[in-house]
Amino acid sequence: MNVQWYPGHMTKAKRQMQEDIKLIDLIIELVDARVPLSSRNPDIDELGKNKARLILLNKADLADESQNEAWKKYFQEKGIFVVKVDSRSGAGMKTIQNTIQEACREKTERDRKRGIKNRPIRAMVVGIPNVGKSTFINTFAGKACAKTGNRPGVTKGKQWIKLNKSVELLDTPGILWPKFEDQEVGMKLAYVGSIKDDILNMEELSLKLIDYLRQYYPGYLEERYQIRTEGKAVEVLEAIARVRGCLKKGEELDYAKASGILFDDFRSGKIGRITLEWVEK
Repeated sequence: MNVQWYPGHMTKAKRQMQEDIKLIDLIIELVDARVPLSSRNPDIDELGKNKARLILLNKADLADESQNEAWKKYFQEKGIFVVKVDSRSGAGMKTIQNTIQEACREKTERDRKRGIKNRPIRAMVVGIPNVGKSTFINTFAGKACAKTGNRPGVTKGKQWIKLNKSVELLDTPGILWPKFEDQEVGMKLAYVGSIKDDILNMEELSLKLIDYLRQYYPGYLEERYQIRTEGKAVEVLEAIARVRGCLKKGEELDYAKASGILFDDFRSGKIGRITLEWVEK
């Protein structure tokens, strides 16, 4: 299964970011806590050289908490500030303001020595599509100042948002990189909804997700659907279809509908807190 998605506006967005990076002090990068590496655009490290860095492990409430802690430590060891957040509920948001000040302490000190006082920190918010940037900005700012949507690619242009006297945010469109060198990355992004479902084979994807869950989170599918999970992945999908009444005319099982239910439950956390990438030990 080959996964690629790179709308034309993303090329323009990357060029714009290269221009805007000169204006900013801090890059706030949102990643999906369930896929912290796959949901990072490798271009951001290159674009953000010599800038203060803050990674927000967003949707941390949906991810395995032991892995959240492991990823937090992983990024901190690379000199990046990290905060675990859930943008929708606001969990973790209260610590971000102080973390921004801490991340930009050197810049603030330099300004002070030059006699520049009270200049706001300018932060660029970056992240791949559907990682929750707009929801984060709206929650952080306390008002609906950026468009939100539950589909990738809602934010198309840049906008400055003044949060308070000390911080200004630059919102940017989500950008993926032009080609996934590793198809596993594309698959993981497809699992969490960062690539549009309508260009994917969701039934094939659901079989791979079933295999992953059986290996790394045994018992979760049994608990959620009250089914047995022995045998082939397609037999598990059939069991989900039967339990949830996914039938076409003539009692034929509707695999597409069952796949949709599986992914809705996975992405909303109803199956459990699941991480698809683990820190290598």
